[in-house]
Amino acid sequence: MSVLTTLKLALRALWRNKVRSMLTMLGIVFGIGAVIAMVAGGQGAQQSVREVFQNLGTNVLIVTNGAAPSFGASGGAGSRQSLTWNDLERLQSGEITSIRWVAPVLQTKTQVASDETNWNTSVVGTTATWFKIRSWEAAKGVVFDEDTGNGTGKIAVIGATVAKQLFASSDPLGQTIRINGQPYEIVGILASKGQGPMGDTDDTIVVPVKTYQQKLEKGVANYIKGQILVSMVSDDQADHTIAAISADLRDWHKLTASQDDDFRIRNPAEFAKAQQDSTSRIATLLALVAAVSLFVGGIGVMNIMLVSVIERTREIGIRMAVGAKPIDVMTQFLVESLVLASVGGLLGLAVGALAAKYMAGYFGWKMFFPATTAAIAFGVAGGVGVVFGLYPAIRASRLDPITALRYET
Repeated sequence: MSVLTTLKLALRALWRNKVRSMLTMLGIVFGIGAVIAMVAGGQGAQQSVREVFQNLGTNVLIVTNGAAPSFGASGGAGSRQSLTWNDLERLQSGEITSIRWVAPVLQTKTQVASDETNWNTSVVGTTATWFKIRSWEAAKGVVFDEDTGNGTGKIAVIGATVAKQLFASSDPLGQTIRINGQPYEIVGILASKGQGPMGDTDDTIVVPVKTYQQKLEKGVANYIKGQILVSMVSDDQADHTIAAISADLRDWHKLTASQDDDFRIRNPAEFAKAQQDSTSRIATLLALVAAVSLFVGGIGVMNIMLVSVIERTREIGIRMAVGAKPIDVMTQFLVESLVLASVGGLLGLAVGALAAKYMAGYFGWKMFFPATTAAIAFGVAGGVGVVFGLYPAIRASRLDPITALRYET
């Protein structure tokens, strides 16, 4: 019997019991759909975590002041003033070859106002290098260059959230805002970056570091009351760079071997990796749970095919009596189960894609459709049809024609 004839007979048999066939396929549909949705969701969540930490910049280390001891108790991180402007200049000198860029970051929360309204936001004092480290360009206007970033001009680059809150629908470029009562001209509006590890990244105003010191710190201090951002040439040099910075800072601060570091160095990439690993484990667990539902769907296929063999015992007897071979009978039932699993697999891919799209929209991450996983899942669905349809097919092929002809349904 030809493959085409066998396929036609299988489709005709399944069509006679449309409702039962559809209900049988549901187990495969939801199994495949759940696998696709869970894998896509896991990839979306990992990408979301990756993007959040990428907002901090590329290959970045964060150097902060250490904790100040007080009567035997250690203060919080940054409570000790230890990083100096001389430290910054030495790190910028290029002695550590794995360092690409270095920028100071002074930051405070304060009230700012436009002519129409006001808003409490974060004000950052830094140099032009900060924008390079953060890979942050202006959507309108310009960011600081070397001259303006190291100057004392009262200029500001604002984030998208600040622009929206202070100016609503009007164009902020060239307008004036007041920070602590002092007027600043807006020279640029930053491209939106969305949420970051510390909240809304776009809710910020950037001013030149010397302007920040004079107007917001009220005087130039020897110590950096903030952080130093260090951008590395490549992320695989993190351990070497951290060790080199630590050794230099200990030497510059004249710390003895028995003294603890008076600074801290953080690598955001480590936090990102930990978050991604955690998300990956959860996604894998959910995918395994979804795979169990696919296995249950396979059991449903086998159950229905066994019922079909019993119902069609007389039909099998007639076919074998007129010359059908056992292999023909087995092939027909095997093709029927394979068709059930394959059609269910295709519908499952569609359901999984829709579920992944909904999850991406609901959680606000990028839409992923895992093509490799989809191909594997569809192949598994076909395998489920063959494996779970094999026993009913063999059972049908071994029926005795005489006994089958005498069978009464």
